Amino acid sequence: MYAKFFKRFFDFILSLTALIVLSPVLLILTIVGAIVMKGNPFFIQKRPGMIDKKTGKERIISLLKFRTMTNERDSEGSLLPDEKRLVPYGKFLRSTSLDELPSIWNIVVGSCSLVGPRPLLVAYLPRYSPEQRRRHEVRPGLTGYAQAYGRNSLTWEEKFEKDVCYVDHISLWLDIKIIFKTVAVVLKREGISSETSATMEEFMGSESKEQLNV
Repeated sequence: MYAKFFKRFFDFILSLTALIVLSPVLLILTIVGAIVMKGNPFFIQKRPGMIDKKTGKERIISLLKFRTMTNERDSEGSLLPDEKRLVPYGKFLRSTSLDELPSIWNIVVGSCSLVGPRPLLVAYLPRYSPEQRRRHEVRPGLTGYAQAYGRNSLTWEEKFEKDVCYVDHISLWLDIKIIFKTVAVVLKREGISSETSATMEEFMGSESKEQLNV
């Protein structure tokens, strides 16, 4: 009942309120970001949304965030590694999760939810196992079970297990727990990076990882 009828209603009311209340902060970060990044302070990227029941495929959404990395490239025109493009201002935004604030608009328009599996890259779609892909049975979220309980310190497999667990046990009480836990994690600045990357290493697929260990 909650997932089908009330979750979207709460998402809209809470996100619209947050957008109004946080508008001064959004304005300041937009101005500062434009100065630091020497241009557009926003980062818009196509991400997989919830699976469309009619087509059986994920809806592709445009996720809005504040930019945290420059577009610096090497002599061959390829983007430099994340750790070299991630500026100090960007690190601050990521550690405080302020880079996610523009995504509130995605919640207002209904492409995202306040709580749900985080929307990842479109390139990951063919790499999911059928079980992992179940994370797309609900709207992606600004925060989620995996973000509240581990963030980037978790392996991809652990993240997906938590995402699917959320899909199977979605409830108002669980959403409230995840929101409060997320606030605590952000304040403590836990799990910002993985052990091998400034952000999170690319997901290549669980099967390919198992084959490398054979």
